[in-house]
Amino acid sequence: MLIITIKQGKEKSILAGDPWIYLSAIEKVDGRPQERNKPGATAVVQSSSRQFLARAAYNAKSQIAARVWTLREDEPIDHALIKRRVQAAVERRLTAWRTADPQALVLLADGDKDGLPGLLVHGYGGAEGYLVCQFNSGAADLWRVAIVQALVKATGCGNVFERSDELLRKGEGLPVVWRALAGEEPPQRLMVREGKGLVPMDIRTGFIYPR
Repeated sequence: MLIITIKQGKEKSILAGDPWIYLSAIEKVDGRPQERNKPGATAVVQSSSRQFLARAAYNAKSQIAARVWTLREDEPIDHALIKRRVQAAVERRLTAWRTADPQALVLLADGDKDGLPGLLVHGYGGAEGYLVCQFNSGAADLWRVAIVQALVKATGCGNVFERSDELLRKGEGLPVVWRALAGEEPPQRLMVREGKGLVPMDIRTGFIYPR
């Protein structure tokens, strides 16, 4: 387990609920080199007086050096937590997704708002359609398998595709990839609802075709 010690006075923003810990706020990071170099590795965050502040995902390659998972000392970061949070995120939006136009892209998971740092998930076409995921942090990327398993279970949709935000993933020191993670890859061109109209889009990349 990594231990991140925060500079004196910098703990206030964490305790106030800010989920991002910048490199400039960190005094030191203790732990094995292989853990320090693994984007998304779980770390205990402590104050300069060695008091527990949070559990967070550490990424030495990012300016956002740590992303808070929990402020609770008794809450482990494991598969069960990830699956609970994915389930809760989907449940918040499940009615909207089920009643939406099947040609709409519906937000199903929204990063820090759902306690899932760096994760964005959109659904298209209901349970018979596609889930498009963006793992925009080392935190989300490290837990990709648990996230995909939980998404399939929570939505009943078996087609999951990874879409990369090139700028964000490079900033996290992560490879840029586009690939099917489960089931079938979406077609290159689909009609997607935007406002009152439909636009031809490649939901794998977000590219909108000229009309």
